[in-house]
Amino acid sequence: MRAPHDEEWFFFDAAERGLVERALAAIGEIDPKPREVLDGMVARLRKTAELIRDTPSLASSWGGRAGRPFSVETLIDQLCRVPDYDVDLHVPTKAVLGQAYLIAKINLLKAVGYMLESVGASEELRTAVEREVAQSIYTKLAEELFVSIVTDANAPPRVKTGAARFLFRIWEERLLIEVDDFAPVLESAWAARSKLLPVLGTLLGTHEMFVLFKEARDRRLLDYFGGDDVAEEQLLAFEEFLFGLSHEEIARLRAHMADEGKACISLDAARALLGTEESWMPHGAQALYTSYKKRRVNAAHRALTGASGPKATAEEYAMVAFLQAGASPSTFAMHAVRPE
Repeated sequence: MRAPHDEEWFFFDAAERGLVERALAAIGEIDPKPREVLDGMVARLRKTAELIRDTPSLASSWGGRAGRPFSVETLIDQLCRVPDYDVDLHVPTKAVLGQAYLIAKINLLKAVGYMLESVGASEELRTAVEREVAQSIYTKLAEELFVSIVTDANAPPRVKTGAARFLFRIWEERLLIEVDDFAPVLESAWAARSKLLPVLGTLLGTHEMFVLFKEARDRRLLDYFGGDDVAEEQLLAFEEFLFGLSHEEIARLRAHMADEGKACISLDAARALLGTEESWMPHGAQALYTSYKKRRVNAAHRALTGASGPKATAEEYAMVAFLQAGASPSTFAMHAVRPE
């Protein structure tokens, strides 16, 4: 868990504070005006953090249904009963404030990065800020993933309860934890994937897997999809994650290769065939977040219509397996938990 630095910067740990202060100083030396704008953003972020800090614990401020006692179990039980289309009106106020805070933090860090680039700051400083932006985006992504699992009507009770416990810890400790504290396996997979630019080629994914294994600090998500008993539908979801394309787009490329008698396809040829825009391949944390959202929407559509292809994202399939195996937020990590 992250330790707050001091009262003024209670919402940042010492490393974050040091980085932001260095960045603001570098910007201010070149142009005081953008520094003033960023100082205002920091002040507003502090006020948002104060609201979260001053809001009572979830267990003591949220009772679910009328007449039920306040407790963590009450909240978890209610979350497990809420469908995805109705979740917004069942989320505790502290969680809503926390979600707004996280967006504000991401926007602040992105603004700092833009200003650093505009004033020609060092690459080292700009890269460090980019890493902080990415970690905050992955934290938001992990929260959305657990919401997706807890609201999945088809998920086993043990899985839904496990996901709800992760959400409770995220919401309760918003200012003190980030994704590497409670789900390092997800952060590692996303950080590695954000550095990958797929080459497609034979569409076997050999190059892409090599890069992911090279970049991933925690390989458990990758190892999961390398197992012998992983269902075909889940492997199709992993292909979407690997190539940054939908199942339907991958199928279309393979059909084209078979019709043309070709063993491989280039990025340019694939782009021309699919008619996609220039920046179609997910690269970087924000592009990965966009990719996840698209994959989730497509999966939900297939689940609703019965169309062929994956009915969940690769991350969701893997996390469901980890949760089924007993993953919990009690230690903020899952290093000892592996799906059987």
